[in-house]
Amino acid sequence: MVPEKTIERLSLYRRILLQVRAEGAAMIFSHQLAAMARVNAAQVRRDIMQLGCVGVPNGGYDAGDLLDSIDEFLYPPTFQKVALVGVGNLGRALLAHFAGRWRRLSVRAAFDKDPAKVGREFSGCPCHAVEALPRVVSELGISIGIIATPAAQAENVAELLCDAGVRGLLNFAPVRLPGPTHVYIENVDLTSALDKVAFFARQCEREALASGAGGTR
Repeated sequence: MVPEKTIERLSLYRRILLQVRAEGAAMIFSHQLAAMARVNAAQVRRDIMQLGCVGVPNGGYDAGDLLDSIDEFLYPPTFQKVALVGVGNLGRALLAHFAGRWRRLSVRAAFDKDPAKVGREFSGCPCHAVEALPRVVSELGISIGIIATPAAQAENVAELLCDAGVRGLLNFAPVRLPGPTHVYIENVDLTSALDKVAFFARQCEREALASGAGGTR
């Protein structure tokens, strides 16, 4: 099995390459990609070797070819379909962020318990009642679920999605979700992340003051 960290790095390289292409660059060296990704160049070359992508001696890698190779590695030949549950502020922001971002990954359905949202479209994605989730997920062949509900609803929603046949869950609810072994779950804990940033920001501030590098505000 491919290590999770490798997939994370390849996804990061992909975002960097999209930016590089948008800026008009045709080629990129491993040390340039490493500097932008904040990893070492040897790691970048090892990751790229897994893709079967070969660089040009003294010329680096073709950015377009490398981007295509990452897409081939990360995504299936056809669309992989996604559902999002919870069309609140966070859910709508996620729908707007994900809309049209990938060639082979598409959010095809959203679900919410609020009747005022059912039947509407958010960033081009139709919203259905939660009760319709098993049917819609099955009919559309959805394999990935995104959970953006309050914590109290998250576990029930996860069970609904797993029972409907999804094989991967991206959970933004502020609770860690268990799941069956045949479903991959990624818990994104925004509260914990902010707590960590706040703590280390205070640490950095104390160290800066102690070293006389605090500056003025």
